[in-house]
Amino acid sequence: MDEPATDRTTRPIRVAVVDDHPVFRLGMAGLLGSLAGIEVVALAEDAAQAVERVTEEVDVVLMDLHLGEDSGIETTRTLIRALPHLAVLVITMDEDDESVVAAVRAGARGYLLKSASPEEVERGIRAVANGEAIMGPQVAARAMASLTGSRTSVQVPFPELSDREREVLDLVARGFDNATIARRLVLSPKTVRNHVSNVLAKLGVPDRAQAMITARRAGLGGE
Repeated sequence: MDEPATDRTTRPIRVAVVDDHPVFRLGMAGLLGSLAGIEVVALAEDAAQAVERVTEEVDVVLMDLHLGEDSGIETTRTLIRALPHLAVLVITMDEDDESVVAAVRAGARGYLLKSASPEEVERGIRAVANGEAIMGPQVAARAMASLTGSRTSVQVPFPELSDREREVLDLVARGFDNATIARRLVLSPKTVRNHVSNVLAKLGVPDRAQAMITARRAGLGGE
């Protein structure tokens, strides 16, 4: 007799929960574990644990954007590079445009707020596991507007910079320090420092002040 196929129709969706708050992490694991067809197979509180515990057995990662000193955006990017089959569903308190766009660019398939109902979380997990993209109603319209605006930009200053480096330079030109830039772009402070160093090298300027002047001359740093 033939063995039954082990595909999505015959086995549960295997989920990893990555969140630095133990009450939320364990509570979410309890909720998901009570749902038919969903199995929690890994829990992680930071980037290192996520990289270690999210394996090929995982189908969906429920990802917070703030993991203590680590960035959920960078962790998402790292996991998807290593495991392209992963579906990442962000669940966070952040509903600003920068966070939504950064998550989508990093490869997340879904974006929910932590105020989402259990039904919305379940629907989101099943949707991304099925290859769909999903966003909570509070963020969907704003996210689409931001993505459309980024695609229709005509002039791209400093083409030698990556998109992320250009975003960092724009915030430098506005006078923000590294800590503020890290919060706005949902990155770790270390990652922001690295981006600033790369920008200075690529622009051939000696310091942050000169980078600010150069960026403003090119039209960056406007509100």
